Amino acid sequence: MDTTRLILVAVGGQGNLLASRVLGEAALLAGIPIRMSEIHGMAQRGGVVESSLIFGDAQSTTISDAEADVLVGFEPSETLRALNKCNSGTVVITNLSPMPPFTVAIGKGTYPDLGRLQDLIRSKTGKLIAFDGISLARAAGNVLSLNMVLLGALIQTGALPLTRKDLIEAIKMTTKQDFLQTNLKAFELGFASAEKLTPPLETNMKKRPGITPGRKDGLSG
Repeated sequence: MDTTRLILVAVGGQGNLLASRVLGEAALLAGIPIRMSEIHGMAQRGGVVESSLIFGDAQSTTISDAEADVLVGFEPSETLRALNKCNSGTVVITNLSPMPPFTVAIGKGTYPDLGRLQDLIRSKTGKLIAFDGISLARAAGNVLSLNMVLLGALIQTGALPLTRKDLIEAIKMTTKQDFLQTNLKAFELGFASAEKLTPPLETNMKKRPGITPGRKDGLSG
């Protein structure tokens, strides 16, 4: 099968690694080959955490510049920082709630203007889905469920060879019972937000037999 290259970028503590684990489990459930690699640099101190996931037949976990099919950013400036991994066809999903670095907090740096940031990403990529994921996570009951909000938005686009059902089952398998309902609600809120912002892509979803792109249940009609 064809490959789909996904990069997740976040600040330490935002739940990037759990999101990667959920996607990995979903791929296994769907019978999709997957290779994963992670960079944990100073995750406990608010450093950048980056995960690379390659779905399909691939020999390497490396995603070089301009190779990413999908970029998911948990923090706007980190999304911008990873723009070199994108190309004119890349789908970008980003949270718009900033987590300014220490240098900005002490007045020795300037945070990018969010409007210009979005304009730049749109000019360099195929599609941008941008929204305040923190507000949705808070509405779900836990600000730490931002990762599930972004997974919901990601799966809605149809950019991965996975279905909504695959992700929900994987969330149930990887989430502690105390947080399960909150995470499922966050996932649905992210899905709905992306659905309002853009129609689904008819890309990799059509590569799995019995899947109609854009269907919420991942089942053919």
